[in-house]
Amino acid sequence: MSEAIHQDVYQWLEQRNPNQNEFNQAVTALFDDLIPLVAENREYQRQQVLKRLTEPDRIISFRVVWEDDNGELHVNRGYRVQHCGLLGPYKGGIRFHPLVNESVLKFLAFEQTFKNALTNLPLGGGKGGADFDPKGRSDREIMRFCQAYMNELYRHIGENTDVPAGDINVGSREIGFLFGQYRRLANKFSGTFTGKNIEFGGSHVRMEATGFGLIYFVENMLKKSGESLADKDVAISGAGNVALHAALKAAEKKARVITLSNSHGSLYCIGGIEHSIIEKLLDSSARPDLEQLAHDIGGHWREGEKPWNVACDIALPCGTQNELDEDDAKQLVNQGCQILAEGANMPCTIKAIDILNNAKIANAPGKASNAGGVALSGLEMSQNASFTSLSYEELDEKLNGIMHSIHQQCVDHGNTIDGWVNYRKGANIAAFNRLAASMLSQGIA
Repeated sequence: MSEAIHQDVYQWLEQRNPNQNEFNQAVTALFDDLIPLVAENREYQRQQVLKRLTEPDRIISFRVVWEDDNGELHVNRGYRVQHCGLLGPYKGGIRFHPLVNESVLKFLAFEQTFKNALTNLPLGGGKGGADFDPKGRSDREIMRFCQAYMNELYRHIGENTDVPAGDINVGSREIGFLFGQYRRLANKFSGTFTGKNIEFGGSHVRMEATGFGLIYFVENMLKKSGESLADKDVAISGAGNVALHAALKAAEKKARVITLSNSHGSLYCIGGIEHSIIEKLLDSSARPDLEQLAHDIGGHWREGEKPWNVACDIALPCGTQNELDEDDAKQLVNQGCQILAEGANMPCTIKAIDILNNAKIANAPGKASNAGGVALSGLEMSQNASFTSLSYEELDEKLNGIMHSIHQQCVDHGNTIDGWVNYRKGANIAAFNRLAASMLSQGIA
């Protein structure tokens, strides 16, 4: 039965989504764990649960026309993928990047649906963005683009319908521009966006949440075997918001953060990057110059090298999708890595995951380990709805509790006979159970 369902679902997937490699990879990796579950449940088969969870509720695509500082007009394409609203209003970020396309946003929205389900908050899954490159653009050009993008998107979002947030190249500045235009067009002030500045409805801990949550999840992975972060060597890829906040919290927990990276290479510091240095990187508005930093702190700049070929206890890929491949996974195994937890969305290829699993290295998927950002967004939505504001300490404690709960769900559904936890399988099954139950309860639609 499993084989028949496998063939039917994957053939259907390829036919409906030709050349959408990112989306098909995400669905395939998740459904490999779910098909045996569906094969045992006739109602799941009759209700076509897998196919219905694969197809987005709707995809909104629109033209974005904006004017640069020289008076020249530009045309971009904007999107919003509202993937699944079974559990609550659609929730997911907006990404501005020249490589944004329908496949990328569908994959992100699909992953977001399962990630949000793990938080146990009333959140559906969505994602949006545009193929706009903000690099080298002035503040006023970015403002005009955000306003032009919102001129169409505002019709499709709302505090009980779809609540966007930030993502790559969309930070508090862009969220301010987007929300301001939404407020003017919709003629109301509401909690339709998260990631806002604290002055107009934002929340403490929002910037830190994904990186901090990643470390809280890793702490739970370590506690399972009676260990802690203290004196562990942590290799991190990336040098953006998630990577730096994960590095900050890891250093605070007395771990040694030995790498950061960018598209040009990686910084390696065998003794660990000091907490105060990471704080300075976060305080600066400029993109970190890792090569210069390596020189300043007595580290090593490794041109063109990834962080995965150095000895480490914990690996945290926080860069981008498919950054960690089969060869990288082999190097991590050979270097004695004990734990991998994803800070980015789908940073490990399928072959890399197979190698980690075969070596029995505990490895957590982004839908579980980087869910801190959306968890805090859900808490921000709650504050907006009740016109309240919680303290930094209260929110950090709630974030820690949510990450503990997600970890426990992974353990409950991914524990194997020999005690090794298949975190990916556990996360996939836990999220699916909640989504499938909601789908069957709400009838055919």
